[in-house]
Amino acid sequence: MRTYDFAPLYRSTVGFDQIANLMDRILTSDVGQQSYPPYNIEKLGEDAYRISIAVAGFSEEDLGVEVKEKALVVSARKTDDEDSDRTFLHRGIATRAFERRFHLADYVRVTGASHADGMLHIDLEREIPEALKPRRIEIAKQPSVETDVVEAKAVN
Repeated sequence: MRTYDFAPLYRSTVGFDQIANLMDRILTSDVGQQSYPPYNIEKLGEDAYRISIAVAGFSEEDLGVEVKEKALVVSARKTDDEDSDRTFLHRGIATRAFERRFHLADYVRVTGASHADGMLHIDLEREIPEALKPRRIEIAKQPSVETDVVEAKAVN
């Protein structure tokens, strides 16, 4: 595994520490990247996104979705009471507990979540404040400055 030293970045920039921390977090978490449960991230519009997570075997009561510290945390805990009286010859449907984190960019907020057909859909929207949106500045025309013109008479 490679390690990168971000100290030069910290010394020569101001305000970019979040980017360096994000890169450091991504590079260190690459080793134990979990693949359960599978998920999709899709772009629905210019500022609209949806995360779809396959949660077969979980009910709405078993699932938790919360936002804390610029991170979306999706977790699931299956109660063992339902399976205690059943004997499985083969158990291929995984209903193990999980916690999946998605780091949210600035101004991205969760607008809703729904659970249908074994899929958990989480809708997100990026809302850029008016002060940060690009705006067009009109260029005013300078009033023409009239100079006093004195007509010269020809002397000759």
